Order: sequence, then structure tokens, then C-alpha cells
Amino acid sequence: MSRILITGATTPLGKELISRLLTLETTEAILTVARDELDTSRFGNDARLHIEHADLTRERDVRTLMKGPVRDLKIDAVVHGPLHRSALDRGKKVHAMNVESTRSLLMRLQSHPTVRRFIYRSFSEVYKLEDHLPTLIGEDHPLEFSRKAPQRVRDRVESDLSVCALQGMIPCSIAVLRCAEVLAPKSGSQLWDYLQSAVCLRPAGYNPIVNVASVQDIASAICRALESEAQGVFNIPGADTLPLGELVSRFAKQSIPVPGPLIAPLYRLRTGLLRTEFRYDLNRARFHFNGVLDGRRAKEALGYEPRMSALAGHSM
Repeated sequence: MSRILITGATTPLGKELISRLLTLETTEAILTVARDELDTSRFGNDARLHIEHADLTRERDVRTLMKGPVRDLKIDAVVHGPLHRSALDRGKKVHAMNVESTRSLLMRLQSHPTVRRFIYRSFSEVYKLEDHLPTLIGEDHPLEFSRKAPQRVRDRVESDLSVCALQGMIPCSIAVLRCAEVLAPKSGSQLWDYLQSAVCLRPAGYNPIVNVASVQDIASAICRALESEAQGVFNIPGADTLPLGELVSRFAKQSIPVPGPLIAPLYRLRTGLLRTEFRYDLNRARFHFNGVLDGRRAKEALGYEPRMSALAGHSM
């Protein structure tokens, strides 16, 4: 795939993906879509990069995008994922950005003349974590369908399944990449915000194994998916698998075990005072139960293996 549409271009992952693709001689055109201004200083004046400002929650903008720039540039692949990064926001507008934008794009692909590949960046958050479920999470692992799950999780499950449901029903190949959490600033990472406190609280008696990824590895996985025709769901693990307590130590923070019922109100107080993003209700399950993505299918079908640590500069 040499002519690519990338949504969420202003995110750290979007910028890394653009940079990687522009280094390839086979890349003929990149069309980026974002509501905010994109800083292009790191990309130089590459004529292959085209920038379009659009609000993908508006059907009119999606229609104009797909019938205009996407068709004119003969875009043959789309890279898309939920666009809302803040864990504090919720409601209809957030749902429209995370779910309806995905549906709108997919509906336009049913009769599009040039797009042949759709890569959807999903999240490991869609999987259910419980004590009776396997620690090593395969693509057939149960999803988190609980009504009590926060909107952020419910939206991501709904969007993921909306894409999965259309495999074989639209005339382009679809790959859903369920990615480990990117541990980086401005990426919407809950663990990154959690690690910014001088003292990190965790449930007493629990020290679960977590897996995190670098921006570079997730961008590499997307590039691999663009090079491949493989379809279906693929788990994309990161290079770092370690206990939560050790992760805290790597960031030179102090980890304090606290009775579980006290953690949520303490972090709500922190959020209220400092407008920080970490929410314990989003992380309760993985702060109690182990969960590591099984990346064997991605290795076999896409040739992806995690190689770059997200903990560079954070040694014991």
C-alpha cells in the first residue's frame, strides 16, 4: 500500500507513523486528517504529505473527505483508530469521535473506487481481565461487555466489533490491531499519568504483570499490516513485560500498597485538584489480574515482533 490516509495525525503515534512512511521510497502519498493544526517541522517539505482538516464526527465532513481528497489522491489504504485521548471526558461527543467516526468511514468504503485496505488500531483494553481467565491473552479471549465498564472501554469494544463485523462485507481487506498500551506522554496512556506521581498507590496484596509498548513498535506493527494482505484480529504486544511494582521503580517512584476501597477516592481527589488523567475505575482489573497479549499470530502473519523498550532511560 503506497497511498495512505492516516487519521489522528497529531498524536505521537500518528507523527511517528508519518515519519516512518516518508522514509520509504514506495510511499507515493500520505493524506493526514485532524481537527487541530499538525506541526510539520519534523517532516520537512515533503510534497507527498497532504493535510486535510476535517471533523470525522460529522457525516458531511466524512463524505467530503472520501469523495474529494481520498479519491483524488487515489488513496488505497486507511489507518484509523479511536481519536479521543482524554480519559476524563465522556458523553455523546466522545462516543461520536470513538465509534461513529469509525462507522462513517467504513460505510463510505462499501463503494469506494480506490481504497483496498483498512487498518484499525484497537486496544488491549477491550479484553476482560478476571482471576479465572488466562494470563496470556489470545485473539479469542473474552471481551469486556460489562454494563458497568467505563464509557472509554465500552466505546472501544463497540468500535472494535463494528470493524470486525464488516470483515468480508466490504470490498477491502481489514486488519484489527489490538495494541498494548503505548507508554508515552500525550498518547492517552493511563499508566503514563499514573507514573507521574511521586507516590503510586496499588492494591495491597497485588503486584500484577503488565505489558507496555513504545510508540515506535506500534508504528512498526501498523507498517507491517500495511505491507500485508492478512485479515482479521492481531494482538500487538510491547517489548516490556514486568510487575507493576517494578514499573513504578523504573520511574524512580515509590509504590505504596493501599487497601483497594481507598484507592479510587484518593485518585478522584488527585484528579479533582490537579486535573490529572489517571482513573482507577479504568485500571481496577489490570491492577489486580495479570494480562499479557499473545503476539504469536502477529509474528506469523505480519512479521511483527516488539523490539524497542518503552522504558528507555528508566533503568533500575
